[in-house]
Amino acid sequence: KHGINAEYGGADGEPGVDGAKGDTGPRGETGEPGEDGAKGEKGERGEPGSKGLAGIQGEKGEPGVDGGKGDRGPDGDCAPDSYTPCNCDTHVLVRHSQSTDEPECPTGFESLWSGYSLVFFEGNGYGLSQDLGSAGSCLEEFQVMPFMQCSSSDVCRHGVRTDKSFWLAIESDPDYTIKPMTSIDEIQNHISRCNVCVGTKYLITRHSFSDTAPECPPKFSKMWEGYSYLMVTSSGTSGGGQDLASSGSCLENFYLPTFIECLGRGTCAYYINNLDYWLAQNPDTSQPGMWGMGSVYSG
Repeated sequence: KHGINAEYGGADGEPGVDGAKGDTGPRGETGEPGEDGAKGEKGERGEPGSKGLAGIQGEKGEPGVDGGKGDRGPDGDCAPDSYTPCNCDTHVLVRHSQSTDEPECPTGFESLWSGYSLVFFEGNGYGLSQDLGSAGSCLEEFQVMPFMQCSSSDVCRHGVRTDKSFWLAIESDPDYTIKPMTSIDEIQNHISRCNVCVGTKYLITRHSFSDTAPECPPKFSKMWEGYSYLMVTSSGTSGGGQDLASSGSCLENFYLPTFIECLGRGTCAYYINNLDYWLAQNPDTSQPGMWGMGSVYSG
């Protein structure tokens, strides 16, 4: 641009060369936030997170409404001939070895305890027999006199002269002339051992009235066979018998004498006036020395 200066009268010169770049100025203040940008595209699916901790168990809910009555089932078949007894109950069996060895329980039975074979008690002339097929005939401990006598005068006495106990004996050749035994160790060598067993098999005993063991009824199996033992008697009117339906009436061995007698004074011996009774053969019962046989079955 050209012009005339009125004061000096000279003309304007040409524009000067641009000066050097100045120093950077101080940083300005932060501006206002800008407007939101447009929505971006959907990102890729992330990896599954770790399993969270188990929550606290909730409270028990209210009982549900009863369901509707179901339809009537089909009619069953009536077939009494195919009925099989339920072996859901437990049954106790007692086995006597008639020796000093403890007998084993039959297959399917487990031992509850073992002990000594008791036949019956006598007190003041009155007898109390023990069925050899029941648990009461197998005492876990042997005592010459396991009971005492008590009167209404509040007095109890043990080992009264008239008190007796009778035990199943082992196979032996007794000498009736020797003095009664007093040593417990010696006496125990003459007492049969027994075992109380429990199982789910029902027991019956069958007697043949012959010298041949009877056959098992249908659906039963044999547990053992033996001789049909009926009862015992001591001096006077004392004695005791066996239930012929019980396994105690079928002894596996035929020994005479069958039992040994113990007295309240603490001695035991075989006495010639003690008698055994056995089921006889039939029809010919006139022959001496014959005895019936029996068998014990389970099913």
